[in-house]
Amino acid sequence: MASNANSKSVQLELTEVESKLRQLLLDVATYIDEAPSKEEIAGVQVPEEFAKEKVVLRWTGGWVRDKLLQVGSHDIDVAINKMTGEHFGLKLQEYLEIPGNAEKHFPTEKSDGLSAHNKAKKIAPGLHKIAANPEKSKNLETATTNIMGIDLDLVNLRKETYNELSRTPEMEFGTAEEDAMRRDATINAMFYNLHTCQVEDFTGRGHDDMAARIIRTPLEPHQTFKDDPLRVLRLIRFASRLDYTIEPETAKAMGNTEIQEVLKIKISRERVGIELEKMLKGPRPRMALEFIDHFGLYRTVFTDPTRELPTEPETEYFQPAYDFVESVITKDDSIPPTIPDTLLRNNEEKYLAWVCATLMSWVDAPTVPHQKPLQRPYFVAYLVAREGFKAPNKVCDVVAASLTNSEEIRNLVAQCAKGLRRPDTINPTSDATARDTLGMAIRRWGSTWRTQVFFNLVYETVLGRVSKDDLLRSYTAFLDRVTELKILDVDTFRPLLKGTDLAKALNTKPGPWMKEALDVVMAWQLRNPDATDPVSAIETVKASRSAKNDSELPSRLASHFLQLTIPPSFPQNKPSSNALEASRQPAPWKDAGNQYVLDLLEWSIGALDRKTIEAKWHFLMPPILKMIDDMEVEWRAKGCHMLGLLLETLNKPCTAAVQNKKNTANQGPTNFLQRTGYHNVFAESLMPLFTYIPSITPENDSVTLFQKVLPAVTSLALLLPADTKDGFLDSILRDGILSPLAHFPTPASYPELATIIVSHVPVLLGYMGIDTVKHLPDLVPLLSTILQEPFALSHKPLLMSTLEAMQSVVLNAWPRIPAHRGAMMMGLCLLWGRCMEEGRNKAKAQDGEGVKLVVRETVAMLDAAMQASEEAEAWEREKQDVVETSPNCEGLFDWCSLGL
Repeated sequence: MASNANSKSVQLELTEVESKLRQLLLDVATYIDEAPSKEEIAGVQVPEEFAKEKVVLRWTGGWVRDKLLQVGSHDIDVAINKMTGEHFGLKLQEYLEIPGNAEKHFPTEKSDGLSAHNKAKKIAPGLHKIAANPEKSKNLETATTNIMGIDLDLVNLRKETYNELSRTPEMEFGTAEEDAMRRDATINAMFYNLHTCQVEDFTGRGHDDMAARIIRTPLEPHQTFKDDPLRVLRLIRFASRLDYTIEPETAKAMGNTEIQEVLKIKISRERVGIELEKMLKGPRPRMALEFIDHFGLYRTVFTDPTRELPTEPETEYFQPAYDFVESVITKDDSIPPTIPDTLLRNNEEKYLAWVCATLMSWVDAPTVPHQKPLQRPYFVAYLVAREGFKAPNKVCDVVAASLTNSEEIRNLVAQCAKGLRRPDTINPTSDATARDTLGMAIRRWGSTWRTQVFFNLVYETVLGRVSKDDLLRSYTAFLDRVTELKILDVDTFRPLLKGTDLAKALNTKPGPWMKEALDVVMAWQLRNPDATDPVSAIETVKASRSAKNDSELPSRLASHFLQLTIPPSFPQNKPSSNALEASRQPAPWKDAGNQYVLDLLEWSIGALDRKTIEAKWHFLMPPILKMIDDMEVEWRAKGCHMLGLLLETLNKPCTAAVQNKKNTANQGPTNFLQRTGYHNVFAESLMPLFTYIPSITPENDSVTLFQKVLPAVTSLALLLPADTKDGFLDSILRDGILSPLAHFPTPASYPELATIIVSHVPVLLGYMGIDTVKHLPDLVPLLSTILQEPFALSHKPLLMSTLEAMQSVVLNAWPRIPAHRGAMMMGLCLLWGRCMEEGRNKAKAQDGEGVKLVVRETVAMLDAAMQASEEAEAWEREKQDVVETSPNCEGLFDWCSLGL
């Protein structure tokens, strides 16, 4: 068919390597013709009309096009008229194994004692067969090798045929003209005949289209694209690379929705990604993206075909995005040089900038839940990069980081620019212009921080909420400041100390906390760029681990933990009225590996003073309240513990200087809780926990909870104004002490829990003082009942707590004790009698002695109260009657004023 070729007299000047390669291939062809095989080695049947021909070799496609454009190429496709590429490759190796042939073509190659076979393998290594995959429109089977630094693809000339049931083409041996007509573009369909050294243009349009700078398909474009939809992207790539226009009929077919749907579904996303990467790394990425935009291909190329995405892309952002990226890369007059010079330093960063432009339409899309409930949900833009065009992991990671850090990046840039513009607005506690603030932020963003910053600049620009000029000024100010402070490469700075050295210096076990402590060291280094002494760094971290010192570091470390380390473990999930749904929401703080988060939270609470706690209140509340509201008792208890520590700190007196101020009352913790409304929030969270009692709640869980909730709720009461504090203490006594104990069949039914509850009675009564009298009718009988339990001595901790509670009753309510002395004495006397009985058992006598001492002490306190009352004489007679009636009570009143 060579006679039908439009072979213009165009001479191609081959390089030395290309000339040697041509001669080698021609010699292999002659070898095949002179010693033909009886059958196709690769197992493929060659049609008889082709088998009779001599071997004709052609270099095809892109190499010919680039050669005509005087562009160098290291890839050559070799088309063979009468055998498969695999067969020809095997014959090539067979030819080189014949003694003398390798030396003929490669006289400078040293033999190194290699056999002829191994020498052939060295010259043409790694012959690989790449199978066809028609389902993904990969219709060509090829064989590849590399000779003299040139990648060779070996393939037979082909034609496409179709059956009646499917439009998927079947490949058969074909003529050169048939092979040319099935190609993607006329400019890629020209051949270089190795035998005649002529350029063959079988479509008749290749030369003319190159001269006119036109991209056109050899055959009808709609069917061409339907057969292999990837050709749509290939033609866009060629047009943008060569700066060619696309012929109107071809362009119309490229915008056809049917073709686009086939492209979206049928073509492997790896092949899509390869084409896109070549476009974005080519000479005219903007032109390529403009074609994609013009043909309506955005939803076809930039999608995730593996799942249903939650929304449609906002394609109106696409053009502004690639236009802006182009203006930055080309350093348009409207772009301050600082931005491209700092953020787009090399080709890789420019490629990532174009990737940013392609994803802007997805930035605001709702996230997609992770298949693992506790994992962070996916950003749609990340999924489009990962699944839509199979971007490498490092590119996907940059996209994810840009979105994860987006809010922090945009806020820091804005605050830094504002602080530089108006220094009077700088917050000293979080100076966005400071070296440590900027440096630590960049370290958190990581080594790709430049692309992340650029990603957010593009996003803010296309979003249009702030004027482009203002944004450029802000980002320029930010980058100039980072440059001025010499922290452009801060992500590579090394701390003065290693983690192990730091742990040893602090006499602390190594653990996750060290990373945060080393961040404190790094922040200190950034604030003190001349510091190079590890000893100073050690002392700095020691100060940060100490609860009491005059350094600013404890506050900085705690702020660091509260703002950056702790929040990720307490994500702000969507509110849910469904308890089951709420329990399934991510709760990273529960993971065993995140125990350090709770340790850091507790440390931070202890390290901060009252004033700083109020300043960091919005960081402290979410994790504490999230734990208190959790469904599991263990986490509720931990939340109560944290809240108790916090309220205890608020209860501590402030510095003397502050206390001497006359406005202390208006700035104290009581006023703070009232002003913020958190006293009600805490009360509503804590008081219902008193209902978590047996038998509905296991005793162990109740013990865990009551141990933490009683101190916390009491500390809260002490922070209330005087006019409401007494009433709240009454509520605690009723709901947290009396009601649970009364609910039990007997208090001794759940001795461990009863001990916890009763142990808190002295604490409450100590704060209630004389107001205790109103509760005597309920409290005294309850305590006396515990003392009267038949097996009371088997629960000694409960007995001792009850006796201490009764002493507290006498101490705080002594004016009204006479009315309740009978109930008190009943319990004390019965308990004394059982102690005396136990005393007869030598094995148990020792335990009883301890109880007897406390009983005597309690009776002595009761006696003192009675002696001060108007019923002292009656009391004396009652004591005498007790001794006479119950001989076991001898010695009960030894510590009283009556000498018996």
